[in-house]
Amino acid sequence: MAKVLSLADGIAELVHDGDVVALEGFTHLIPVAAGHEIIRQGRKDLTLVRMTPDIVYDQMIGAGCARKLIFSWGGNPGVGSLHRFRDAVQHSWPVPLEIEEHSHAGMANRYVAGASGLPFAVLRGYTGTDLAKQTDTIKPITCPFTGEQLTAVPALNPDVTIVHAQRADRAGNVQLWGIAGVQKEAVLAAKRSLVTVEEIVDELEPKPGAVILPNWAVTAVAEVPFGARPSYAAGYYERDNGAYQAWDAIGKDREEFGKWLAGIVGVKA
Repeated sequence: MAKVLSLADGIAELVHDGDVVALEGFTHLIPVAAGHEIIRQGRKDLTLVRMTPDIVYDQMIGAGCARKLIFSWGGNPGVGSLHRFRDAVQHSWPVPLEIEEHSHAGMANRYVAGASGLPFAVLRGYTGTDLAKQTDTIKPITCPFTGEQLTAVPALNPDVTIVHAQRADRAGNVQLWGIAGVQKEAVLAAKRSLVTVEEIVDELEPKPGAVILPNWAVTAVAEVPFGARPSYAAGYYERDNGAYQAWDAIGKDREEFGKWLAGIVGVKA
């Protein structure tokens, strides 16, 4: 059975310096509050994993939490670049950042392989690209049945995966609906998992198309209302577009970012 913890206790117990950490969410249900708690607790030397790192990863990188990013696209969706990410790669500020870039299909298949207990995944998705020249974890492989040239990518098994969902019951069963992305696969692939939810209820009401993460697949659950803001949570609140637009100016300037870090997150830059 999954434990029910506070967000602070969940991060303290499950996320350690040097861990491989995935905070997954695709356009909505992004675990922003959990990312901020990682910053507050001063985690360092993390390998951050995510298909689409956006502003919460920009914030974590700017706060010096990360030494490496494994990803398939990075940006402030609908706005532009991630300036703290760019500063870390180009100028090693506040610390150097190593990057490992894949395609969306490659990342999704890596999670599926990890969730399936397989050492690698095979796909056609890199054909015609030069990513294999840039990324050591993309290798050619020949199909033993047809002789077709394919691509292999290693499984992803994060030390801890963190996702946000709408509901959990008191036994730790999680209910998630809307755009699901790879949350289920990322949780199943991980050694430990934390799911933040909008609310903990006595009983999960059936929901069309909902994904259920059973309590045996989840390490801990934390009730964190509005834990995905400024992204949205289907059935609970809409996306705060203004917050994404405002982040561009904050993230672009080191001094402004330092003020945000001290005033909003509560730590010194």
